[in-house]
Amino acid sequence: MHKEQWQLTVEEVMKQEQSNKERGLSASEVQKRTEQYGKNVLATKKKTTLLQKFIEQFKDLMIIVLMIAALISVFVGEGVDAMIIMLVVILNAVFGVFQEAKAEEAIDALKSLAAPQAHVRRDGRVQTIKSEDLVPGDIVLLEAGDIVPADLRLIESASIKMEEAALTGESVPVNKAVAPIEGENPALGDRKNMAFMNSNVTFGRGLGVVTGTGMQTEVGRIADLINNAEETITPLQRNLIKLSKTLTWLILGIAVAVFIVGMLRGQETLIDMLLTAISLAVAAIPEGLPAIVTITLALGTQRMAKRHAIIRKLPAVETLGSTEIIASDKTGTLTQNKMTVEKVFVDNQLLNTEEVTPDTKQKLYDLMILNNDTKKIEGELIGDPTETALIAFNDSKNYQADEVIKSYPRVAEVPFDSERKLMSTINALEDGRYLLTVKGAPDELLKRTTQYVEKNQILPMNDAEIKLIRATNHELATQAIRVLGFAYQILDEIPTALDSETVEKDLIFAGLIGMIDPERTEVAQAVKEAQQAGIRTLMITGDHRDTAGAIAKRLGMIDEDEVDTAVITGAELDQQTDEELARNVDKYAVYARVAPEHKVRIVNAWQKKGKIVAMTGDGVNDAPSLKQADIGVAMGITGTEVSKGASDMVLADDNFATIVVAVEEGRKVFANIQKAIQYLLSANLGEVLTLFVMTMMGWQILAPVHILWINLVTDTFPAIALGLEPAEKDAMKQKPRGKNASFLSGGVASNVIYQGILEGAITLFVYAMALRFPDHATATQIHADALTMAFATLGLIQLFHAFNSKSVHGSIFSATTLKNKFFNWSIVISFVLLAATIVVPGLNDLFHVSNLNLHQWMIVIFASLSMIVIVEVVKLIQRTLKKIVERLNES
Repeated sequence: MHKEQWQLTVEEVMKQEQSNKERGLSASEVQKRTEQYGKNVLATKKKTTLLQKFIEQFKDLMIIVLMIAALISVFVGEGVDAMIIMLVVILNAVFGVFQEAKAEEAIDALKSLAAPQAHVRRDGRVQTIKSEDLVPGDIVLLEAGDIVPADLRLIESASIKMEEAALTGESVPVNKAVAPIEGENPALGDRKNMAFMNSNVTFGRGLGVVTGTGMQTEVGRIADLINNAEETITPLQRNLIKLSKTLTWLILGIAVAVFIVGMLRGQETLIDMLLTAISLAVAAIPEGLPAIVTITLALGTQRMAKRHAIIRKLPAVETLGSTEIIASDKTGTLTQNKMTVEKVFVDNQLLNTEEVTPDTKQKLYDLMILNNDTKKIEGELIGDPTETALIAFNDSKNYQADEVIKSYPRVAEVPFDSERKLMSTINALEDGRYLLTVKGAPDELLKRTTQYVEKNQILPMNDAEIKLIRATNHELATQAIRVLGFAYQILDEIPTALDSETVEKDLIFAGLIGMIDPERTEVAQAVKEAQQAGIRTLMITGDHRDTAGAIAKRLGMIDEDEVDTAVITGAELDQQTDEELARNVDKYAVYARVAPEHKVRIVNAWQKKGKIVAMTGDGVNDAPSLKQADIGVAMGITGTEVSKGASDMVLADDNFATIVVAVEEGRKVFANIQKAIQYLLSANLGEVLTLFVMTMMGWQILAPVHILWINLVTDTFPAIALGLEPAEKDAMKQKPRGKNASFLSGGVASNVIYQGILEGAITLFVYAMALRFPDHATATQIHADALTMAFATLGLIQLFHAFNSKSVHGSIFSATTLKNKFFNWSIVISFVLLAATIVVPGLNDLFHVSNLNLHQWMIVIFASLSMIVIVEVVKLIQRTLKKIVERLNES
């Protein structure tokens, strides 16, 4: 039966890797293995060239339709139309290329993390080589401060500890060992005899044999997951594709129908009817839509950047607004990734840290400082996070560690060992005697104590005291608090044998210290706000089940009675198929002891349920799931470059609460794009109906230049300005709209239809009135006036309708209507540009329009204003009906 490296003894591993601990590999063997296994580097996905990326941008259906319209415009001599359309298309493509190029940074960042050098034993001597030159079987020397250069099976360990948070998600450094591990597939964090590429050695030293290089390492497996992760289509992209298809078929259908009817009537030439069909196509296509969506998203990214959310991919802004699940890494995201003293058990009292004032009479505080290897360099504490937390606690209480260390210099020690789970130091006292300090696991410590301290009195240890200490230890452990026990003894001389049996006996118990990687203070409120917005928050971590469950409970992610049912481990996940997980996934809120592939499975399971999933994280182990999620959110301060490169958004302040802010901004962006689309499509429908009826009636129709000017001037500026509208007050009280929602949902589709018909009807009414009640005598002048009034009405009616579009169902008569100054100026500028084509000499000839008198202008203005009145009445009816339905549902 095949055994994995962690299941083998040291001798078996060395035999399997065909290496020698004392001599290492020979130069010839290294060369042979380099040819066999390749360099110790990560493979990257084949990159597309800039040209390929640029061409890819033109595969969008809306872009194709616009290009066809531009091409036809060139053939019929409408060069200005073609030029403007192509300018919009090219700008959109350039922006898309820029965003896509950034997305390829993930693997490059992963490669840059690799340790640059490694200390190896080859041909019987120690050499320093580039880590990329390592091969399986190399003997690697490790000491505190090193970055592990490849996956190693440890064959020697001298109290070596490794920080693996970026890979496993576990915040506390792991005590490593060399003994074989039982079990078929323990979690990464439980493989104590393995050292993984890119983890950090924080304490001690050791020796390891290389068992995996490059893509065969755990980090390599993550790189492979990133390379093979499917690129998910964002809701925004899905919506635009759907909208493009709908518009395409509508445009083609109407244009063909008009062309056929016109030719059958025999009143127009082939070229005239082709021009008419093009006019319809130009009227129907919202040329500015891709640019407006891009600009609205870009403006959203600027606002979010000011609030510490950096967007790497534009569609992520809108995707945030539809987020239904936030799957968050625990370490460094929900918690501070910094061990902190939270509880102190001294004099038989369990105290919170704020209740504690260190006293020299209480030995516990001296023991915390003396039994400690933390170094203070330029004011910064360097060492094991557990030990630095002890020094930081005393420093925060103005109990100076430097003075204690100076007063009691260390003269001997018994280093920490994972078997006995204790560490001891011997420090010189001023009277010539010695202070023995011992810290470690409370249960192990109690076996070696015969006395305890209470209010400066040393009392004999008894069953009641042991029961109290154990009960306190258990109580703290259930709260995910890591507990260290402290004891001491006064010695007359230094023991001759510095071992556990000789030194660690007849101890005096001094107290317990409870530490935790605390939750961020603002996270509980952020979780609550997310729940109010209909968003479910999950915890995904490499930490132990009890720790994860306790933190989740403190954050309000699960209730007390859900601890057993809502928490699942990676081992339990392995027992479920993907189909079973997809069925059961909504039962779980906390995923503990998980590996990188588990995170991807969890994200996939929620996506199979049709949910929009945001995944947050900061470690290398988070990168595949960040890429797989609908939106990946990386930490900006503690996050690795790998996680940032794989993400859609980076939190500059590492603040989980910023995600909720970003969700609100995302909802605002979607609402504003939806408003712009309602505005654009209703305007374009009005234009199509106007041209269609004019053609059917045999009237002189608006020219392509008229339609394009209206689309460019009266459509684009107000539509962009709608992207700057402030969020509606109940934005975060609404449930997420879900994956199936579109820009046309929520009443937008019906609004587009009736408002488009209304715009067309009012324009045709003005045209008919101008023909029926002319201000001039000649037929040419009458038709010129009628066409000009229709042109002015169609443009002006859209400017007034822009005010209607500020809210899908809300009234324009609110305090925020004139709050958007950019919108107000866009209306003024658009009106001036529209009027200039009619009143400025020379321009009216270019646009084939006539001068209008005051009477004609009044008809145009009042007809256009009627749009606001009619839409306000309809909105009032809609709001009233909605309230009636809600009351009926409640009753």
